Amino acid sequence: MSKTILITGANGRIGSALVAYFDSIENPYTLRLADLEMTEERGVKVDVTDFASCKSACEGVDTIVHLAGVASPDSSFEQVLPINIVGTYNIFQASAEVGVKRVIYASSAQTIEGYPLDIQVKTDMPVRPKNLYGVSKACGEAIAAYYAYQKNVEAVAIRIGAFEYRHEWAKLNARDLSAWIEPKDLCSLIVNTIEVDLTDNPFVIAHGVSNNRFKRLDLSDTKRFFDYDPKSDSFTTWDIDFIKESKPKV
Repeated sequence: MSKTILITGANGRIGSALVAYFDSIENPYTLRLADLEMTEERGVKVDVTDFASCKSACEGVDTIVHLAGVASPDSSFEQVLPINIVGTYNIFQASAEVGVKRVIYASSAQTIEGYPLDIQVKTDMPVRPKNLYGVSKACGEAIAAYYAYQKNVEAVAIRIGAFEYRHEWAKLNARDLSAWIEPKDLCSLIVNTIEVDLTDNPFVIAHGVSNNRFKRLDLSDTKRFFDYDPKSDSFTTWDIDFIKESKPKV
């Protein structure tokens, strides 16, 4: 039987890429696309800061991909509070009340950005945000864990890295190269999180970066648990070459 998938923030950069990805592959899902403004025939208008709006959108849904939120690392607490924190609570609470089985939560690599750049972060390391946007996403992970273990709503939190298109950037800095997630890689990961068996692990953190030569986030758990097979490498995409031979100084 076809699952109904609600995608919040469907008009955003990631949401638009995900909808296009779903439409380009054979999939058994019925999509319900949610955002503040919607003209798409599959769309519904949803304000995640309004609980009634969230609950109405969640009716009859099997899985939610919750992408809606303020996405800037420079955001103030006043900006992230209503959307990233209250909005995330609203989606999970609505899910619990109407019987949504699973929520895929768009977390961020900013939850761990406070670690030194020479440390590769693993999924079981404590959060260490560097900004209040990261704090809001860490709060979202905690909300997801609460509803998974206490309210029977399975949850996957994907710590999304630097989601960028090649044609938009002539070059990336060292941090973004290590944290880059190619859009199709992220979309494939999201699809895998929809179908994975979470019976014994109702809350799981996934790392959303591509198969970069150097990785800010360790992919071992994500590859194993979600059968994630990223195809792209930022160092190849941006033609970052390495000296292949060591030569002594003459």
